[in-house]
Amino acid sequence: MRLTISHTTRYHFEHAPFRVLQQLRLTPKSRAGQTVLSWNTEITGGRKEVSYDDQHNNHVDLVTFEQEAREITIRSFGEVESLNETGVIGAHGGFAPLWYFKRQTDLTRAGPTIKRIAREIGGAGTTDDIANLHVLVDAIRAAVVYDTSATNSDTTAEQAAEAGVGVCQDHTHIFLSAARIAGYPARYVSGYLMMNDRIDQEAMHAWAEAHVDGLGWVGFDVSNLISPDPRYVRVATGLDYSEAAPVFGIRQGKGEEEMVVSLQVQQ
Repeated sequence: MRLTISHTTRYHFEHAPFRVLQQLRLTPKSRAGQTVLSWNTEITGGRKEVSYDDQHNNHVDLVTFEQEAREITIRSFGEVESLNETGVIGAHGGFAPLWYFKRQTDLTRAGPTIKRIAREIGGAGTTDDIANLHVLVDAIRAAVVYDTSATNSDTTAEQAAEAGVGVCQDHTHIFLSAARIAGYPARYVSGYLMMNDRIDQEAMHAWAEAHVDGLGWVGFDVSNLISPDPRYVRVATGLDYSEAAPVFGIRQGKGEEEMVVSLQVQQ
């Protein structure tokens, strides 16, 4: 499947900031299940200072904004050819060792609610890893209703699980937490998803991958109760959202900041 993607982020500042420095993880790479045919990132009101690959082999652009600029636009766009690998990514790569992905973070650290969800794996009565992980997906989705108004990027997995509401980021963090309790290395994935009912979207998507003996990394989308198919494009991975966030940075200056995202994914 050939997917065309256009992702634009516009910033408006009440007062021109003194300094802005951002890390962009917006560039997909050719990996198992996907081939990047073309990709560009254009910045109006700023410039790329350097590009590099981080410890997870994600492509990162380090960007500064022009002084006195109050309007900034970042546009990433291109075409990606995807294959149906039924969610199987395969052998581990990158610079971070596999054991690193068993480590909990501030966003994934489990409390009593997630520990209770994690016990669903042991109660499944099977030694099949894939079956166990799908049981976990079903348990999380049953316990945490999808709601875009209830959480934010700082919400922890335990907070979302206890509240019983969240979005794809929260579903993914809960999966990571519970899978790690069960002994599986697990990582966060940020990427694009072509929706069947619309082209325009409000944000990138998030799902999880767990490492299974004999298969390697396997994807699980808790929000949609499936493993990734050709509609999915992987962009960045990490221990949690903070290591795979599309845009992460700092700003020095006064006044309010407004951000508007425009995203289209289509075949």
